[in-house]
Amino acid sequence: MAKIIPVKNGTRKDVITKKASRLFREKGFTATSMRDIAEAIGIEAPSLYNHIVSKNELLQEICFRIANLFTTHITKVEQSSRRYHVKIELIIRFHIKMMLNESENVYISDHEWRHLPEPYLSNFKNQRRTYRARLSEIIRQGINNKEFKKIDPYVTVLTLLSAIGGIESWQRSKKSVDASTLEENMVKLLLEGLKNHPYPVSEIQKSKSTNN
Repeated sequence: MAKIIPVKNGTRKDVITKKASRLFREKGFTATSMRDIAEAIGIEAPSLYNHIVSKNELLQEICFRIANLFTTHITKVEQSSRRYHVKIELIIRFHIKMMLNESENVYISDHEWRHLPEPYLSNFKNQRRTYRARLSEIIRQGINNKEFKKIDPYVTVLTLLSAIGGIESWQRSKKSVDASTLEENMVKLLLEGLKNHPYPVSEIQKSKSTNN
C-alpha cells in the first residue's frame, strides 16, 4: 500500500492539505470527495482517516490559516508608527503577495468558506467582518489625517479587495505581465486613487490663466 511521503520540513497532513486545496479550487468543496483526495495523493481512501477526520477538517485548516495570516499582518501594521498611506500600501502589497504565493488557499478562503460547519462558519464570518472593519478604520484615520480623499471607507475596502481579487484573471491568462510589474502597477493605481493630492499652487495658477 502506498504511503504519504511528507515534503521537506512538512508533515503528512501538509501533503494531504495541499492536494485537497488544489481539488477544492478545481472542483469545488462539495464536489470533492475523500476518495478524490486519496487518489490525488496515491493512497487508499481509508488510509486518509489515519490522518484526518473529514474533508471539513481540511477546509477549516485552509480557511483559518489564511485568515490568521491576514490578521497577524494587519495587527503589525496597526501597531506601527507609519503614516496611513504607508500602512495601506503595506496591506495592499501583502494581499497581492498572498494572491501570488497562496493563490489556491486564498481562493478557497474567499469562495469555499460558506461550506464550513458550525461553529466554525460563524467564527470565520466574524473574522472576515472584523478584518474589513479594521481595514476601514485605517482608511478612516487616513481621511481624518488628510492623507486620503473623502471616500467612504467601506466602499474603499470593497474596491481594494475586489481589484486585488482580479489577479485570478491574470493567473488564468498567458501572463504577458510578470508578477513584479503586476504588483507595482496595482499598488500605484490603487494607492494613487486613494491619496489626497492637492494641486500645487503653480498648477492652479496655470489652470486659471488658461481658462482666462
